[in-house]
Amino acid sequence: MKKSLKVWSALIFVLFIFPIILEFIPSETSGETAAIGPLNNQQLVYATNINEPEPQPQPQPQIQTAKRALLFSTHSHEAYEPITQQHDGKIAVSHPEANIMRLDETIKSQLEFNGISTEILDVDTTSVMKEQGIAYHKSYDVVRPYVQKSLQKGNYDIIIDIHRDSLKADKTTLTYAGEKYAKIVFVIGGEHNNFKVNQELAERLTTELEQMVPGITRPLVFKAGHGVDGKYNQDLDPSLILVEMGGIGNNEAELNRTSAVLAKAVSNVLQ
Repeated sequence: MKKSLKVWSALIFVLFIFPIILEFIPSETSGETAAIGPLNNQQLVYATNINEPEPQPQPQPQIQTAKRALLFSTHSHEAYEPITQQHDGKIAVSHPEANIMRLDETIKSQLEFNGISTEILDVDTTSVMKEQGIAYHKSYDVVRPYVQKSLQKGNYDIIIDIHRDSLKADKTTLTYAGEKYAKIVFVIGGEHNNFKVNQELAERLTTELEQMVPGITRPLVFKAGHGVDGKYNQDLDPSLILVEMGGIGNNEAELNRTSAVLAKAVSNVLQ
């Protein structure tokens, strides 16, 4: 009986002391888990940068501008009444500052946006004529040597002499898709041997413009005979065209929209 009591007492003691002994036994967890612990956002980002390096940037193709354009305005002081009025409060069709040469800059920007390298002829023809006392009807003769000098330096895919018509806004303005545009008309001089080549280019541009904005062009004007220049320097190059952008009553917004359309049409035809 005593022996049995001792056995039971020893068993109860072992069961009591066993949990205490377990507390002193080393844990079997791995060193990796113990060392890392929970990751915060900064650690995750850093780990991604180490394990998956950022791809190297690939070289981007450069826009090619193989096509070249030359712009000038024979009648350099031609102006638009809304623009002169906004400039200095005076309504005028000729102006020494707020004139069609500003439109040259706008068209240049649009052509270059469409991938065509563009130059502007550096001459204010009207000022030259005033300084030298040359009559207005001699304008094409005055600008001619400047154009020739540029052509001697290099070739151009298109040469544009930019003018404005003398008609009122009701004749030179188009409303299309809720926006107003200054209408375009091409003028061809018929008194030189290669006028048909210049005319063909103008007709191709007219077709392209009409596909983009129906009604934006007026019928091509053909000039020859008594009382007109008859050449408009188009005999210098088959790619020289004379374009009239709107008329005296068109404003800057209308001209800017048309400039963008013209530049895109030129790009499409040349490319």
